[in-house]
Amino acid sequence: MSTDFDAQQDEAKQRLDQHTVEIVQWHFHESTGCPFWLQKKSELKFDPLTEIRCFDDLQKFPSFEDEWLRGGPVRRWVPKAYEDSPIYVFETGGTTGIPKSRIVIDDFRIDYEMFSHTLPDQYFPKGSNWLMLGPSGPRRLRLAVEHLCQYRGGICFCIDLDPRWVVKLIKKGWMEHLEEYKKHCIDQAVTVLTAGHDIKCMFATPKLLESLAAALEDRGTSLPEIGVTGVFSGGTEFTPQWTRFCVEEYFGGPPEESGIYMTPTYGNTLMGLACSRPISADDGYKISYYAPQPRAVIEVVDFDQPDNVVGYGQTGRVKLTTLTKEFFVPGFLERDEGEREPPFERYPWDGISGVRPYRALASETTVGVY
Repeated sequence: MSTDFDAQQDEAKQRLDQHTVEIVQWHFHESTGCPFWLQKKSELKFDPLTEIRCFDDLQKFPSFEDEWLRGGPVRRWVPKAYEDSPIYVFETGGTTGIPKSRIVIDDFRIDYEMFSHTLPDQYFPKGSNWLMLGPSGPRRLRLAVEHLCQYRGGICFCIDLDPRWVVKLIKKGWMEHLEEYKKHCIDQAVTVLTAGHDIKCMFATPKLLESLAAALEDRGTSLPEIGVTGVFSGGTEFTPQWTRFCVEEYFGGPPEESGIYMTPTYGNTLMGLACSRPISADDGYKISYYAPQPRAVIEVVDFDQPDNVVGYGQTGRVKLTTLTKEFFVPGFLERDEGEREPPFERYPWDGISGVRPYRALASETTVGVY
């Protein structure tokens, strides 16, 4: 490994350490912090303002409980510095019980503007209109994709889709209703795509992308034929096998042959958006994701000892840390697992591949439209 790359990694580590200190100071200072962390400070066995000097020091915090995000008052998460700002609330989960809530001001815009700079203009042309074929309602994704489209100079068309209803249908075994609801969503997408709106780019979850491609095929056309050139997708259904099938069967080959480019992503309401290394047939369509450091950090940790990071190539659970002025989450154990991947040139920090539902929870997880 070159000394230049070593220097890149060192610089990224220093930037992360510095950023961590700044964010902890922000959330735990009386003048700027949010009520939740200011109250929680009295329960801690250390002083975050003086004892968090680098990223590794965050291990001093107890495990972050996802129950803390269920129920209100939601304003306890709003930093004092932002209490007069317009606030969004995004939800995740909620198929059963109270959903987890996360307050947002500008984080979703910042995350997707950063992502925008990774998209190749050849396939995601500036000024192009987009289709958002994914969950609507109280979810970050809809507004985020719309902002991405607007940031790139386009107009975004959206469909109605309630993933909680999809999951209920699956759990009840109402598969006929599920197929009709999926068809209802796909019909909305086909209508928009064939209405002369000159849509070149789109977001879709893997399952919906597959259904859309099949529906267009039934009508004697395809995504490339109706003018789509860039597809942004994401979710744990994104596997090398599915990617190969999608590229070869639905797109008609790799970008240089079909004229259509797909970029997989891994993201959620808490983290933002992790981008992937470029995927190709040369490496078996392997998908490796890298978090948007220093705003969020993914670690692949031992299943039984979550303070220990596993070795490269080894399997572990996803541990997420969110570090923005709007939201601070230290060491949250996600419902996913995967393999730890080494840094590479564009992202000189650890990544993850093979993302899938965490084995201990997989039987309880209903994937739905994702």
